Amino acid sequence: MKILVLAGGLSPERNVSLSSGALVCQALRDRGHQAALMDMFFGLDGAASGENLYAAPIPDSFKRISRQAPDLEEVRSRRAGDSGSFLGDGVLETCRRADVVFLALHGACGEDGRIQAALDLAGVPYTGSGYLGSAIAMDKDLTKRLVAGKVKTPQWETVTVTEENIEELTARIKPPVVVKPIASGSSIGVHIAKRKDTLRQALEESANLGGRTIIEEYIKGREIQVAVLGDQALPSIEIIPKEGFYNYANKYQPGASHEVCPAHISAAWEKALGAAALTVFQTIGLSVYARADFIVTPEGTPYFLEINTLPGMTPTSLVPQEAAAAGISYASLCETIIQKSLEARKEGL
Repeated sequence: MKILVLAGGLSPERNVSLSSGALVCQALRDRGHQAALMDMFFGLDGAASGENLYAAPIPDSFKRISRQAPDLEEVRSRRAGDSGSFLGDGVLETCRRADVVFLALHGACGEDGRIQAALDLAGVPYTGSGYLGSAIAMDKDLTKRLVAGKVKTPQWETVTVTEENIEELTARIKPPVVVKPIASGSSIGVHIAKRKDTLRQALEESANLGGRTIIEEYIKGREIQVAVLGDQALPSIEIIPKEGFYNYANKYQPGASHEVCPAHISAAWEKALGAAALTVFQTIGLSVYARADFIVTPEGTPYFLEINTLPGMTPTSLVPQEAAAAGISYASLCETIIQKSLEARKEGL
């Protein structure tokens, strides 16, 4: 099968995406597929073209993730004759020549439904959920509105943070709260604000990240995540950061967090988490695979936080670990995602 792995793009999660794409592409090549890796933002600019793309080596630099998110203005400056498009030269044309596009994108224009809609219009099959479910899941406020009443989720409000209202918001909001951008991933811009000074700092960063922000009730408990593959919940995984919480650096630096899979929880807790993950998955119309994030209280109550429609596939990512606990190898997981995605596209999902 000829598979184009689309990665990179122009979101704060760009480096994570390139690492996911490199690993997916290598795994598919090892299984005998014709697989190529393309940066969605740069396209064919400076890359091999045509059939050579499928034999091009995978850059070692893609496999490493720095502790900091990329400088997107610097990335943009490296593309010649920037038109303002998120799609690089030859991207859609190369997608059309593939049997399927494996979306290893994360964040804006990867998980928000826009590339899915473009590929739908071009008649190109791709992996993961369709454009509508992807767009809903990317919006944390809309997702919580749709699932509230079906699963427990922390109380929240959505605000637009500006330089003019930071003082008012800081005075009104009572810590502890979690401050997070409404449409970002990899914990970029997420802060647990336990004091007024840290709350103000979090709001200032939110203003720089676009303004639309979730202010969420802080729930003390264990960080446990559950992936869904097809119509089944995979074994849960507990995240125990060695320092702080599960932020960008702790997610992607080997050894920064202790990950336990399956999580050391009772069968009743495991069942409740799996049921909650499937409820969210089905309620917002997702397909193929996703990963839901929860905080579980000491009493065993799972609080849903968010769901990721194109979860990471890096060496430290959680979904591959959950699949392995279910007896599914990394390469088999990639092929299963492709198979289920092709079935979903035929069904119009």
